Amino acid sequence: MMLQEDARRTDPRSFGVRAVMMLFQLVIPLAVASVTILDDGDIGDLVRYFLPLVIAVILGNVVIAYLQWTKLTYTVGENDIRVESGVLSRAARSVPYERIQDVSLEQKLLPRLFGLVEVKFETGAGGKDDLALTYLSESEGERLRELVRTRRDAAETQDAEEVEVVPEEAEVLFAMGPRRVFTFGLFEFSLAVVAVLGGLAQQFEFLLPFELWDLDQWEQRLAGPGERLAGLGPLAQAAGIVIALATLGVVGVATGIGRTALREWDFRLERTAKGMRRRRGLLTRTDVVMPLHRVQALRIGTGFLRRRFGWHSLKVISLASDSGGANHDAVPFGRMDEIAPVVGVTGFSLPPEDAQWARALARYRIDKAGLAALLLFPATVVSALFAHEWVWLAPLAGLLFTLGQQWWRWRHDYRALGESQLYSRHGWLSPSLAIASRVKLQSVEVAQGPVARRRGYASLALGLAGGRLRINGMPVEEAQRWRSAICDSIARTDFSRLLEEKGAPSP
Repeated sequence: MMLQEDARRTDPRSFGVRAVMMLFQLVIPLAVASVTILDDGDIGDLVRYFLPLVIAVILGNVVIAYLQWTKLTYTVGENDIRVESGVLSRAARSVPYERIQDVSLEQKLLPRLFGLVEVKFETGAGGKDDLALTYLSESEGERLRELVRTRRDAAETQDAEEVEVVPEEAEVLFAMGPRRVFTFGLFEFSLAVVAVLGGLAQQFEFLLPFELWDLDQWEQRLAGPGERLAGLGPLAQAAGIVIALATLGVVGVATGIGRTALREWDFRLERTAKGMRRRRGLLTRTDVVMPLHRVQALRIGTGFLRRRFGWHSLKVISLASDSGGANHDAVPFGRMDEIAPVVGVTGFSLPPEDAQWARALARYRIDKAGLAALLLFPATVVSALFAHEWVWLAPLAGLLFTLGQQWWRWRHDYRALGESQLYSRHGWLSPSLAIASRVKLQSVEVAQGPVARRRGYASLALGLAGGRLRINGMPVEEAQRWRSAICDSIARTDFSRLLEEKGAPSP
């Protein structure tokens, strides 16, 4: 029989972390209140009235954090894990082990400084319906994760014997050092800092001597420098534009490197007895395990510029969620010779050289372009007749872009069906490849709209944990043949045996 543990509290240091985090939330309101008091009064008013109030608020936050810590307990039972919390209103939640899809560890900066982790129990419901314990020591978090996983596996196999937590031996599948992370950041161009600064300026516009969005004020303040720049001639104006664009470029590159370093620092993907374990993050450190038997599909992608340098990414689509989504980054930035072994570990394989690739029917793309033309062509004509002389170019450009896009997708979108997998390939500038298991798909649907029925083609909608994989423009007979083959693969699979072979799934 499984042993039931006594109720435990989270780590005592967690109430200190909670108190500090609550104080951080008060910094901006307190700063604004201080500025307001100083504007309306003097330093004496600040010391006599406001400072005692601040001290009382701080002490109140500490007391509340302590009470919340004393009233939160968790119990690892025989069949479920139970969490009780609440000071005035008590709440108790119980989650059976078989409902837990995965257990992940997360370390934000402040808890990490204290050596604490947040343990998240993913139930598949997503968001606030998942269960979390904040915060436990790193050793207790690891122990609890392994214990819950082992008991969940025992519940799935209906094994009632007592389980023992055994440390896992890990094999490194992929890792990124500082140099690789820096290179990755060079391809993650972003102007997020500019947007953040704009948002902050809007929040604190009361500190500016004029309205932030008053264009007349900006025009007056820039009139002097603008006149001096205009007096220097066209060459100086061009140089100013180049300098401005270069500055934005530097900011974009620096932002991309910074965001990538925060997210991917010390990235490690390891193979363990429970699946693939991924750890990453500089300030917030996440620790997620992707069970191999829950992997439904893979996505391999790249970008226009990355492709020229041979860089690709691998995402795993799994029943276990990753930060609210089903797509796990397995290899965010790697070469194909680094991605191929990871693909093999998941039980999938890259498309064979003799794969029978097929395009969507040409009439499907023609119909898509025709439907777009029905909307954009009349808009072009009306704009040319009644609007200003150059307005009609906008809908015309949209029409030409749509026609070119449909032709381009017809040239570069392919599909193929293998013995155990199916493949869907898209694009040429930023190509992507989806690999799905014929066994682990959740649903297969042949869909036809009114136009498709008249024109003799269909779409195949394949249900996945992360949404749907849709293959469009197939001949109806081929779509029905694919559906029958996939359903036959599912029917011939013994899923009880598949659960027993979690370490080596066979798509």
